[in-house]
Amino acid sequence: MAATQPAAQPSAAVPWPAQQWSPGTGARPALPSSALPGPVAERLRRLAEEAGPEPLCAYVHDPAAAGRRAALLRARLPDWAEVFYAVKANSFPAVLEALAPGTDGFDVSSEGEAAAARAASARALIATGPGKTDAMLTALARTGVDFVSAESTLELHRIAAAADRAGRRIPVVLRVNAATGPLQGALRMDGHATQFGIGEDALPEAAAVARALPGLDLVGYHFHVVSNNLDADAHAAHVQARLRWAVRAAREHGFALRVLDAGGGLGVAPRGGAPFDLGRFAARLRAAPPPPGVRVVLEPGRWLVADSGYYAAQVTDVKEVAGSRFAVLAGGINHFMLPALLEVALDAAVVDVDRWPYACPRPVLTDTTVALAGPLCTPEDILARGIRVGRLRAGDLVVFPLAGAYGWEFALRGFLGRRPPVHTVVRATPQRVSARSGTGPVAAAGTGPSPVEDSSR
Repeated sequence: MAATQPAAQPSAAVPWPAQQWSPGTGARPALPSSALPGPVAERLRRLAEEAGPEPLCAYVHDPAAAGRRAALLRARLPDWAEVFYAVKANSFPAVLEALAPGTDGFDVSSEGEAAAARAASARALIATGPGKTDAMLTALARTGVDFVSAESTLELHRIAAAADRAGRRIPVVLRVNAATGPLQGALRMDGHATQFGIGEDALPEAAAVARALPGLDLVGYHFHVVSNNLDADAHAAHVQARLRWAVRAAREHGFALRVLDAGGGLGVAPRGGAPFDLGRFAARLRAAPPPPGVRVVLEPGRWLVADSGYYAAQVTDVKEVAGSRFAVLAGGINHFMLPALLEVALDAAVVDVDRWPYACPRPVLTDTTVALAGPLCTPEDILARGIRVGRLRAGDLVVFPLAGAYGWEFALRGFLGRRPPVHTVVRATPQRVSARSGTGPVAAAGTGPSPVEDSSR
């Protein structure tokens, strides 16, 4: 195709776990419990004090925070931009229920996510992602789907078969794996060889198949190219460039363009980082509206829910090994995988817990730098390194803010068969932690064992 975008610069490889490589941060102080919203710290302290023989691991959800983010995004974006929440970021039912009224619908990638979205009264569903099952496609065809993103010509045939079984016509968009693109972020899905989408050279054939198959209605293109991008100007340029590309490509591929799904990737900055400038992004979009009759869809996930969750794990041991100090937590990448994959480490807060159930002296680390390790039988189970603590005792709680996105959904749940974390809901007043990701004062499905939910308010 003649319509290509400026070449993106290759991103540097990030060693795994990335917490061992945290450029420009060095040792950083642990947050005090006062840095957490009061209801979050109070709930966790109470749960820890009331815990039985098992140490506490918990996710604290603040669904109202996610609802405020959706309302803010909807208010800032131009009316023609549609917001479909990416359920993969956080599928906890109360969070989905809070997001449903402020979004145009939900983006789902499995039958389980679709069921959770319907239970939360999502206004509409779109289906994206590779490896869609026949069961998922059939269920979506029968219950209704706004459009399905096709990843290959084979998937087009399978979508058509599901449409035939349901006796319906299904709108489809072609997911494009473009050779070039303007965006950088934590992860990149196109601009180089990945398993996602259809290469530009194969698009004419895929479009012809989509037009020919009964039961399919080819309506547009889908680009999901990056995760956690923080450059608002670049993200607006991405949407505008893909829109121009789609207008030309649809003409060449012989159909009327009705949908451009520009994907997600709106970033959340770590503490001290510059947040994604939503106002600038929205202003840039307003300056270049789509042609009449063309829908532009965005699929934010992380940006909507990161501030709405906290992961907490009780310290089961503190020790010094070969001159390095470690705090071993009751939960690690089996509950909260994301920190081990981030290029910049997350913050961690310490919440004191007075309860000490053992007759022996209570181990403590004071005025030192510590690595926060999980309980799994692998040295890769490190949630953070270089955390400077004033005091950290066995039995205290370590709490990670910004854990509302890609937390429990993204975890290595099966390893060692440990208990899942408790999930509890609070309504917290927006404060300092939210401001780190750019909100300021405005601010559950999947596989594996079901989480224990504490429904206290």
